[in-house]
Amino acid sequence: MTLPSSVLFCCNHNSVRSPMAEGLMKIHVGNKIYVQSAGVASDREIDGFSIAVCDEVGVQLIQHKARSFKEMEELGEDLNGYDLIVALSPMAEKIALETTMNNAVDVEFWEISDPSGIGETRDEKLNAYRNIRNELITRIKNRFPLEPK
Repeated sequence: MTLPSSVLFCCNHNSVRSPMAEGLMKIHVGNKIYVQSAGVASDREIDGFSIAVCDEVGVQLIQHKARSFKEMEELGEDLNGYDLIVALSPMAEKIALETTMNNAVDVEFWEISDPSGIGETRDEKLNAYRNIRNELITRIKNRFPLEPK
């Protein structure tokens, strides 16, 4: 399987799932693949539970700044410049498909739940986020297998 040279993870706000996926992917592939993330909107800060559960596996998200598709374009980064866009929410998939419909950009949809509304206690919330983190790790390793060193 040929690996893409660039991957964009996207979700609704770029504050929970897509930054987690970006950070986990960067740890997995190093500099072999250019990886970024974005959201439909960027109206939220990075989620504290995302930071906490990624920190547990050595992924630092504390410096992440949420950005939208529009902000990406304003900075000169075009969605059509990616080989693969991985949408983690239906809205992000819709916009990615609409934006790239006339270009050779692959768009995949990974059905990853938003953990932000799950759980009442801190431990319940952390467990929900850990489950999403672990699901992302499994998906990333399966979709982007690296050759043994």
